[in-house]
Amino acid sequence: MRISEYIVYFTLYSVIGWCYEVFLEVVVYRWGFSNRGILFGPYTPVYGFGALAFLILVYPLLKDKGRRERIRLIPLVFLLCMLIATAIELGTSYLLEYTMGSWPWQTYADYAINFQARIALSPSIRFGLGGVLFLYVLQPAFEKLTRRLGPKRTDYLAVFFAAMFAVDFTVSFLLK
Repeated sequence: MRISEYIVYFTLYSVIGWCYEVFLEVVVYRWGFSNRGILFGPYTPVYGFGALAFLILVYPLLKDKGRRERIRLIPLVFLLCMLIATAIELGTSYLLEYTMGSWPWQTYADYAINFQARIALSPSIRFGLGGVLFLYVLQPAFEKLTRRLGPKRTDYLAVFFAAMFAVDFTVSFLLK
């Protein structure tokens, strides 16, 4: 995979993560809308980083495998995605608390099984399920999309997305 493809996938999954968070907040919990990310744009980079981790660490297990073998690997993919995403969420909570004073998602203090209210079993299970959906359905579709775009257009899109994140990061953190 080319670096420009990773940048495009990072952006797509960051936007999907933001939409997921807003959906939970507005539809499921009925708290009302708020920007669920730490940046101004409609994306949550922790989901992009999680997706990249899945692509690098888990997706190679599925590449070039037959349908039957891919189905057999679902429990392992679920478990790996759950563990990776939970580790990323925990690490991100510490990083954001250190740099910003808190982490932007709800605490998990009310969840029966949690660690320091930073991570909990229920969201970890959702992350595992999301990882399976991501690797088995979304990623193959996004790979078809980038093939259809071609290398040159994918490169242009990646430069645009990287510039967009750089500007947003600058405005969000350095100019506050």
